[in-house]
Formats: sequence, C-alpha cells, structure tokens
Amino acid sequence: MANKGRATFAKRQKEIARQERAREKAAKRAERKETKSKLDRGALEQDPDIAGIVPGPQPLPYDLLDEEEKK
Repeated sequence: MANKGRATFAKRQKEIARQERAREKAAKRAERKETKSKLDRGALEQDPDIAGIVPGPQPLPYDLLDEEEKK
C-alpha cells in the first residue's frame, strides 16, 4: 500500500511541473504579442526584410567578370 502513496505524490509533482511550464509558455506568448504590437511596420519607409534588394538583372560576380575579360 505504500507504493500507492508515492505514485500519487509523483503524479501530483508531475502535474505541478506541467502547470508551471504552461504558465511560462503563456507568459512568453504574451511577451511576444506585446513586442510584436510595438513594432509598427506601417511607420517604416521600407520593409526591412527586402531593404537593399534591387529588382531586375543582378550584377555578375567578380569571378565571371574576370573570365569574360580574358576572352
């Protein structure tokens, strides 16, 4: 009968740990949501993900330029 008590205690500890992880995850989610809302992409002139990208043909790498000059 002593084993039953340990199993119940272990189960309770496991449940407490699960609840704590869930609380930590919820806090991280809330923090990310707050940080995300602070970043106002509409105020930026250009999207930072595509800043510096030039449409159209791209310049040749230096290696290819040297080979073409040799021909």
